[in-house]
Formats: sequence, structure tokens, C-alpha cells
Amino acid sequence: MTRHLLSLNDLTGEEIVRLLDRAVELKGMQRRGEIYEPMRGGALAMIFEKSSTRTRVSFEVAAIQFGGNAIFIAPGDSQLGRGEPVADTARVLSSMTRAIVMRTHSHERVVELAKHSRVPVINGLSDRFHPCQLLADLLTWVEHRGSVTGRTAAWVGDGNNMCHSWANASKLLGFNLNIATPAGYEPDPDIVTDPAGRITLGNDPAAAVAGADVVVTDTWASMGQEEEKQQRVKDFAGFTVDAALMARAGADALFMHCLPAYRGYEVASEVIDGPQSVVFDQAENRLHAQKALLEFLLRTVGP
Repeated sequence: MTRHLLSLNDLTGEEIVRLLDRAVELKGMQRRGEIYEPMRGGALAMIFEKSSTRTRVSFEVAAIQFGGNAIFIAPGDSQLGRGEPVADTARVLSSMTRAIVMRTHSHERVVELAKHSRVPVINGLSDRFHPCQLLADLLTWVEHRGSVTGRTAAWVGDGNNMCHSWANASKLLGFNLNIATPAGYEPDPDIVTDPAGRITLGNDPAAAVAGADVVVTDTWASMGQEEEKQQRVKDFAGFTVDAALMARAGADALFMHCLPAYRGYEVASEVIDGPQSVVFDQAENRLHAQKALLEFLLRTVGP
């Protein structure tokens, strides 16, 4: 049965661990110059309704390194931009390609795409989740600190798609997640509610990061929220991850950000450019984690 990745909840905790282990192997193979081409002769379709740097480049490079090709489809380049139903696009693309990545404003669109696709569909970002980024984040955390089970992550900022995906990861892998958002910017309670009690919610960044093993933030105004930027800057006052806030975390705490970052807003230059920052490791690991994901999903294609 064909499987998709629309959120991390499409995987089990054990599968995520195996994916991370495989990503480490694939990363080593690439650095040793080993040729491995499980997509030879195949193509990856990439429907991007939102702009991208890391997601686009990492998936295109992944397809090339796997011996295949990537076809980038921007909003004005296909009939989707003229109102063709997502279901029809899914049927056509899945008859010609090995997998489809969609980056979209509405999570319902990527769900609809997967419903009618015969090949794996990957959520390259939606308004609800960003699972591919979390695989890279988890890979980076594991590479630097080992198993994440029982450790503590702190999320500081907007209760957005990244926050939701960190919550999914917490439940699946058994680490604690302290979330601090300004009042009115909390994440969806249906996503972050955790019967096991590993996820805590609050509005105090200092309390959230206390003793944390990793501190994570994101831009205060995501794509599509540009008109809200001035108001958000006011509402997020006190939520900048600076050296004083990082000092409240664990002594060897890592700092993470999915990028792009806006220095002086959600993070201070002294932190993102400092020794605790692993943001560029995260960015590179998008490639390796997604190669592991593609390999895993391509093996599931079937009736």
C-alpha cells in the first residue's frame, strides 16, 4: 500500500528512528562519493505554491543524487493555477512520476492530493505541519547529542506549523516539549494535547527554556502573514532568543531555527551566529533526511 508523509503522525516512532539511522548512512555514503541511484530513470514532481529555498533545493538535489530528475511546478506553470481540481492533477502526475512533493498554503490541498495519488505524496510545508523540517531537526539533534528520548526541547515563539510538528515528534519519540507563545498565538490544542504529560504550554519564554537541551524558534511572521508583521513584532516583544535566554537552558543546549531567520527579532545575532547554533547543520540535513524518506516511501508503492 502506498504511503504518504503529510505529518509526522504518518510514521511510527520506530520508523522515525530507522529513518534517522538511514539518513546518517546516506550522508556518509554521499561524503565518500558512493553512487546510489534508487530513482534512476524516475522523476520527482514538486508542486510549490509557496516560495522556498531549502525545501526546493534539498528535494531537487536528492532526486539528482538518487539518479532521477525533479520537475518544479510553480503556481503559474500548471493547470492548478487555472482551477484544475487537485484530484485530477494527482491522477495525472502519479501516472508519470515516482513521488510528489507539495508545498501549499492549505493543508487540505496536500491531503486531497494524497487521496488521489498512486505514488507517495510528501508535505513540503503546509499551514498545519512541516514534517520534513522536523526530520532534519531530529537528525541534527541526534548527531550532536545522541538519543532524544527523555530529553527536553523548548519552543519559543508562534504556535505555528513548526510548533505543531515539534509536538508530533515529542509524542512519537518520547521527549519533553515546553512551548512558550505570546497570548493569542498558542498552537492548536487538538495537536499539542498530550495525555502522557510531556508537552507543557505557557507564555513565559524563561520558564520554557529552563534546563532545556535544545531551544527552537521560528520567524514571527510566516509566509502569508506579512500584513500582520508590525502587530506581531509588538505582540512578540520579550520572545527574542538572546544570550540571556539561552543562558537559562542547559549548559550544552543547542539552538535551532528552520530558517530564514531575522536577526534582532526572533533571535539575536549572538545566538544564531554563536557556538550553540546548529542552524546550518539543520539546513544541510534537509537533504540527507529527505533522501532517507524518499527511499522509505518509494519502497511502499503498490496497490
